[in-house]
Amino acid sequence: MGVEIIFKIAAIGILTAVVGQVLKHSGKDEIATMATLAGLIIVLVMVLDLIMNLFDVIKNMFNFWNFLNFRNAQENNNGLVNKK
Repeated sequence: MGVEIIFKIAAIGILTAVVGQVLKHSGKDEIATMATLAGLIIVLVMVLDLIMNLFDVIKNMFNFWNFLNFRNAQENNNGLVNKK
Protein backbone atom coordinates (compact mmCIF):
# COMPACT_ATOMS: atom_id res chain seq x y z
CA MET A 1 0.00 0.00 0.00
CA GLY A 2 2.97 2.33 0.37
CA VAL A 3 4.22 3.68 -2.93
CA GLU A 4 1.49 2.32 -5.15
CA ILE A 5 -1.11 4.77 -3.82
CA ILE A 6 1.20 7.66 -4.73
CA PHE A 7 1.54 6.25 -8.25
CA LYS A 8 -2.25 5.88 -8.54
CA ILE A 9 -2.81 9.48 -7.46
CA ALA A 10 -0.11 10.70 -9.86
CA ALA A 11 -1.61 8.68 -12.73
CA ILE A 12 -5.06 10.13 -12.07
CA GLY A 13 -3.57 13.64 -11.96
CA ILE A 14 -1.71 13.19 -15.24
CA LEU A 15 -4.73 11.64 -16.94
CA THR A 16 -6.99 14.42 -15.68
CA ALA A 17 -4.56 17.08 -16.88
CA VAL A 18 -4.28 15.54 -20.36
CA VAL A 19 -8.03 15.13 -20.72
CA GLY A 20 -8.57 18.68 -19.47
CA GLN A 21 -6.10 20.15 -21.95
CA VAL A 22 -7.53 18.20 -24.87
CA LEU A 23 -11.04 19.32 -24.02
CA LYS A 24 -9.98 22.95 -23.56
CA HIS A 25 -8.24 23.04 -26.92
CA SER A 26 -11.32 21.59 -28.59
CA GLY A 27 -13.42 24.40 -27.10
CA LYS A 28 -15.26 22.39 -24.44
CA ASP A 29 -14.21 24.28 -21.34
CA GLU A 30 -17.22 23.24 -19.26
CA ILE A 31 -16.60 19.55 -19.85
CA ALA A 32 -12.90 20.06 -19.11
CA THR A 33 -13.83 21.59 -15.77
CA MET A 34 -16.14 18.65 -15.01
CA ALA A 35 -13.40 16.16 -15.91
CA THR A 36 -10.97 17.98 -13.61
CA LEU A 37 -13.51 17.97 -10.78
CA ALA A 38 -14.17 14.25 -11.34
CA GLY A 39 -10.44 13.52 -11.04
CA LEU A 40 -10.23 15.60 -7.89
CA ILE A 41 -13.20 13.80 -6.33
CA ILE A 42 -11.69 10.39 -7.15
CA VAL A 43 -8.41 11.35 -5.47
CA LEU A 44 -10.23 12.80 -2.45
CA VAL A 45 -12.17 9.56 -2.01
CA MET A 46 -8.92 7.57 -2.16
CA VAL A 47 -7.30 9.83 0.43
CA LEU A 48 -10.42 9.71 2.61
CA ASP A 49 -10.25 5.91 2.59
CA LEU A 50 -6.62 6.08 3.72
CA ILE A 51 -7.50 8.49 6.53
CA MET A 52 -10.33 6.21 7.67
CA ASN A 53 -7.90 3.28 7.77
CA LEU A 54 -5.47 5.39 9.81
CA PHE A 55 -8.17 6.24 12.35
CA ASP A 56 -9.14 2.56 12.59
CA VAL A 57 -5.54 1.62 13.34
CA ILE A 58 -5.28 4.34 15.99
CA LYS A 59 -8.59 3.24 17.54
CA ASN A 60 -7.43 -0.38 17.66
CA MET A 61 -4.16 0.67 19.29
CA PHE A 62 -6.03 2.48 22.05
CA ASN A 63 -8.44 -0.43 22.50
CA PHE A 64 -5.48 -2.77 22.90
CA TRP A 65 -3.89 -0.35 25.37
CA ASN A 66 -7.12 -0.20 27.37
CA PHE A 67 -7.29 -3.99 27.33
CA LEU A 68 -3.76 -4.22 28.72
CA ASN A 69 -4.50 -1.65 31.42
CA PHE A 70 -7.75 -3.42 32.35
CA ARG A 71 -5.96 -6.76 32.53
CA ASN A 72 -3.19 -5.34 34.72
CA ALA A 73 -5.79 -3.74 36.99
CA GLN A 74 -7.59 -7.07 37.34
CA GLU A 75 -4.34 -8.87 38.17
CA ASN A 76 -3.49 -6.25 40.76
CA ASN A 77 -6.98 -6.45 42.30
CA ASN A 78 -6.85 -10.25 42.40
CA GLY A 79 -3.48 -10.07 44.08
CA LEU A 80 -4.84 -7.69 46.71
CA VAL A 81 -7.91 -9.84 47.32
CA ASN A 82 -5.84 -13.01 47.68
CA LYS A 83 -3.51 -11.36 50.21
CA LYS A 84 -6.37 -10.66 52.66
